[in-house]
Amino acid sequence: MFAGLWLTSFFQGLSTGFWFPALTNILNAKGMGEWVGWAFAVPPVCALFSPLIGGALADERVPAQKLLGWCSLAGAVLLFLAFGALDAGFGPIWFLALLAAYSTVSGPAWGLLATISMTHLGAGGRSYPLVRVGATVGWIAAGFLTSYALHADASPASGYAGAAGRIACGIIALCLPHTPPLGLGKSWKSALGLGAFSLFKNRDHAVLFTVTGLFSIPLVAFYMYAPELFEALGDETPTASMTIAQWSEIAAMVFLGALMVRYRLKTLLMWGLGLSALRFAMSGYAGWSGILGWHTAGVALHGVCYTIYFVTAQVYLDRRVEPALRGQAQGLLSLMAAGIGPLAGAFFCKWLRAACVDGSGRGWETFWGVLAAIIVGCWAAFGIVYRGKKAGE
Repeated sequence: MFAGLWLTSFFQGLSTGFWFPALTNILNAKGMGEWVGWAFAVPPVCALFSPLIGGALADERVPAQKLLGWCSLAGAVLLFLAFGALDAGFGPIWFLALLAAYSTVSGPAWGLLATISMTHLGAGGRSYPLVRVGATVGWIAAGFLTSYALHADASPASGYAGAAGRIACGIIALCLPHTPPLGLGKSWKSALGLGAFSLFKNRDHAVLFTVTGLFSIPLVAFYMYAPELFEALGDETPTASMTIAQWSEIAAMVFLGALMVRYRLKTLLMWGLGLSALRFAMSGYAGWSGILGWHTAGVALHGVCYTIYFVTAQVYLDRRVEPALRGQAQGLLSLMAAGIGPLAGAFFCKWLRAACVDGSGRGWETFWGVLAAIIVGCWAAFGIVYRGKKAGE
């Protein structure tokens, strides 16, 4: 069972790791640099709906492993067509439309994997980080294959490779343990996943979802502009360099289960936010000094921050939300982390880069500094408003 979950996670990470870190450079190579913001906005728009509906289906009607499998297989076809359109020179509108379709059917994937894993692994979710290690290993493998085997740092071939990884993910997911729906709701509200919004009535839930959305705004810059800064600082293999974050992510996931035993979830969430502010400040210093090592170190720290915050958030929902709403709760987290936050972030970060970075490549320190300040605000708000469970509750 664990092996199947791990392999599903691996191929899910492998698929996205092939094309997502290279997307900015692919579009620039095709002369579509002005469409980068739109390309990063499309998946979040689709994530406004599909994770919630996917979570609701898993809660109410469809076994989660079947839903994950068929979504992955359909996504593979659409991802192949999207990069095929880009490769054939059909223009950005075709690419964006197919990317939107892919993002819609693939949107529930991470939430569904979390639901399946936590249903069968037990141990209060403490072993779930070991499953997520699979995605990290897959992402690392994809980065090295893209740069050193496929030489596709700026080629649609990375998208074709991603489609192949998605097929493997879908096949393995269909073989995962049966995960039946647990909810009893029959209303249209339940079917659309809107019941998850009732979780906002709980103060801690509301803080977690809101801060996650705000935190995800600056995080978009990591995927949009960290590879560009690598190139500006003289790195010739930016896609491979981006995998440094995944190496540190592996270390964080290995130790996160033990940390959950020793520390409160609030403490871990605060660590994730605080370290993220430091990580963005390091990239800002790299832009100011021209020293590649600072940006590399910041990217390495990103993996630790991301793991501590988002995996802890998923475990929080598994512990604090009633079983009948857990799939929808994971979908709502995806809505904030992959939908609302990144949608706002794609346009905000594009505007901020244009406002801060000039044609000669100066101004990166301001760009990353502003984003670091936003995360500091998230850290302060979370620390003040979030209460957490008291001992014995």
